[in-house]
Amino acid sequence: MRGAVYRGNYLLTALSRRRHHQSVVMQDKAAQDREVSRHDRSFALSQFNPAKRLCTSIPVPAITKTTTTTSTRHEGDAEAELEEVLDGLERMASDMKELAVFLSCYPPTRREPYSAHLWLEKRMFGREAEQERIIGFLLEPEPARAEDDPGVLPVIGRAGVGKSTLVEHVCLDDRVRSHFSLIVFFGKGNVVKHGDRSPRDLGDSRRIIKHRDPGSAGKSLVIIELAGEVDELHSWWRRTLSTLTGRRTSPAVSKIIVMSRSEKIASLGTTQALELKLLPREAYWYFFKTIAFGSMDAEDQPELGSVCMEMADQLNRSFIGANLFGGLLRANPCPRFWHKVLKGFKHYTSMHRLLFGEHPSDLLPKDRPVYLWRLPKTSVVLVAYSYYQSCSGHHHDMPKITLNDVHIGSATPPPGQFQLLAWRSHIPPCYSYFLNCRVQTSSTLLHIPPENKQNRHRQARLNSILLKTTSSVVLVAYSYYQLGSGQHQHDMPKITLNDVHIGSATP
Repeated sequence: MRGAVYRGNYLLTALSRRRHHQSVVMQDKAAQDREVSRHDRSFALSQFNPAKRLCTSIPVPAITKTTTTTSTRHEGDAEAELEEVLDGLERMASDMKELAVFLSCYPPTRREPYSAHLWLEKRMFGREAEQERIIGFLLEPEPARAEDDPGVLPVIGRAGVGKSTLVEHVCLDDRVRSHFSLIVFFGKGNVVKHGDRSPRDLGDSRRIIKHRDPGSAGKSLVIIELAGEVDELHSWWRRTLSTLTGRRTSPAVSKIIVMSRSEKIASLGTTQALELKLLPREAYWYFFKTIAFGSMDAEDQPELGSVCMEMADQLNRSFIGANLFGGLLRANPCPRFWHKVLKGFKHYTSMHRLLFGEHPSDLLPKDRPVYLWRLPKTSVVLVAYSYYQSCSGHHHDMPKITLNDVHIGSATPPPGQFQLLAWRSHIPPCYSYFLNCRVQTSSTLLHIPPENKQNRHRQARLNSILLKTTSSVVLVAYSYYQLGSGQHQHDMPKITLNDVHIGSATP
């Protein structure tokens, strides 16, 4: 039902956006007609005036008719889909008595439209079904001899999708805390190092205690978060299980949750793995819209609503991106500013996809460098080459520069390498995200000889989008030529383009 509500809201906004666009087109057409009429009156001195014939021959009505027909067809499709969503909601709510009993199992949700963004920024969004599934797994009765064979649930998902946040909220649930007397967490880098380290026992100094009830002699829950691939996964897992279920372990481990980006850990589970996917497009748009509009009503701002919908599509459904850019737009609710941010960020993402085939938010988790997006034009180029996360209370020297400062140009980065605070989460586990960056001046980037006007216009654009490769050597192809089969080149080059691609030759 929640998904259907998000979908319905999305379709309503899409219809409003299309009608607003159609209204703008009609206004532009009316203004154009008035301009044509004014020119007609000005040049009406002669019916043979070529300028008059040129103005009156513009096929505006034909274009407008086609546009209107296409828009009407799309609007009809959207209305039909909206009707389908409404029918589905009506079927779900056909028996209100059973629905009321079902909803009584869930805590009430506040409906305060002017402070919804404050409420939404401090709670987990869109993972209620996944949370209930994990809690159901943890609370189900343990079979006989569970000490030797604990239940294992793998949780799989890409970086930044919300695995740690989901499991943290599960651990904070009162039902889980009353069921386990001890909840222990082994974080990234604490369990696996070079593929051969396993926790010694629940008293291992590398563990973090999430919950402890000294007066209870019940079961314990172990949570393991893997930073990357594990060499000889099954061999490592056997050692880990042997350690966690040993005689010295008290209280006995009855359930284990393993989190990783790798799908290989699915084979470790005693139950089907939980694959955490990106939020549906409609749910993500609702999340971003609520943060971006803040206390404003989106229905009163159709132009901003249109920009917001396009911007949500550009963010690759990233929670961090939604909070960063949602806060940036909310701080300046001006149509001109929102259009400027949208135009610049669309160019930024399209150039990364053109050069690397991926969105910038997908590159950093793979330890691939990206340019940092900046709203003001400047000759200084900032490159982020890695990122990491840390609990807010564990990072002593907090960087003074934030990613938002870089976006709006309110801070001057120091020369060379530096760190900046990308974002600080306000929901458990309250991670702070940091970027390792460096300053790169335009003089170190690719320059094209200004042989013609077109190249001179492209110079600034290339300087702002070219990403430096992992090699310190940048190769530039400045011309090419071809030879027919009957034409021979005496000194054939020994290096091929394929050698350059795979790095098997040094130029």
